[in-house]
Amino acid sequence: MVSVKSLISAGAAAFLLSTAALAADLPMPPVYQPPTPVVIEPSGWYLRGDVGIGIQTFNDFTYTMTNPAFVWPADWSIVQHEIKDPTILGFGIGYEVNNWLRFDVTGEYRTKVVVKAVGSYTANCNTGGGGGTCFDYYDADHSAAVFLANAYVDLGTWWCLTPYIGGGVGAAYNTISDITDTGYIGTSSTTGFGLAFNDASAWTFAWDVTAGLTYNVSNNFKVDFNWRYLSLGSPQSAVVACQNTSPCAGAYYGLKDLTSQDFRIGFRWMLQPETPVVVAPPPPLPMRG
Repeated sequence: MVSVKSLISAGAAAFLLSTAALAADLPMPPVYQPPTPVVIEPSGWYLRGDVGIGIQTFNDFTYTMTNPAFVWPADWSIVQHEIKDPTILGFGIGYEVNNWLRFDVTGEYRTKVVVKAVGSYTANCNTGGGGGTCFDYYDADHSAAVFLANAYVDLGTWWCLTPYIGGGVGAAYNTISDITDTGYIGTSSTTGFGLAFNDASAWTFAWDVTAGLTYNVSNNFKVDFNWRYLSLGSPQSAVVACQNTSPCAGAYYGLKDLTSQDFRIGFRWMLQPETPVVVAPPPPLPMRG
């Protein structure tokens, strides 16, 4: 007869064998893997916009006659000239190569402003008694569109502030319009009047140097404060025709070496996507022993 002890031993062995077989059939528990990080490479491209004011000057109010029969007074000279200050509206697109070098191309409109000049002479001045002074008063308007290719060197960033220097070359499309010439004997008697029947627009070589300070509001948005020295060339007017004076010089006039010191506030938007938010799945529950 089989003893009770033998039965218990056989039953225990059978239970262990069945448990091992069942465990072999069960799948392995999942192994937790952390999410793969998403790397977003910055594009480097940016858009920019600028507003400001320019303090303009020019060296001389030049003149060129088109009527060779006219005799210009020997002592005629420009004794005063000035140009008002325009508002500047600009835009551009650029590329940031790294954290110290960037390039952009820009276009801007410089609003129409008044140009004034005064010429005087005494030779052949018909004052009745002689010995007097005659004057020519010139009035005109000037506006311009400027297009530049620029390069900048950023000099490092401290407390979100980045100083920089730069420069560029390009072209200016200058327009001189509504020019008139009014002649006077002394300060009261009018001797003649002339005007141009059309405006004069032409391209001139332009260049600039600039220095500024950028405030990094965020990775994608920056505010720029800068000073710029801009050369706009030497634009010229159309020919001024006399209305009631003969003979007439038929002269056209120029703003020699027109320059501006500009003070601008700019905004830059980086064209790069925001880094997506990665939500990690919860780790699996521990297996019970």
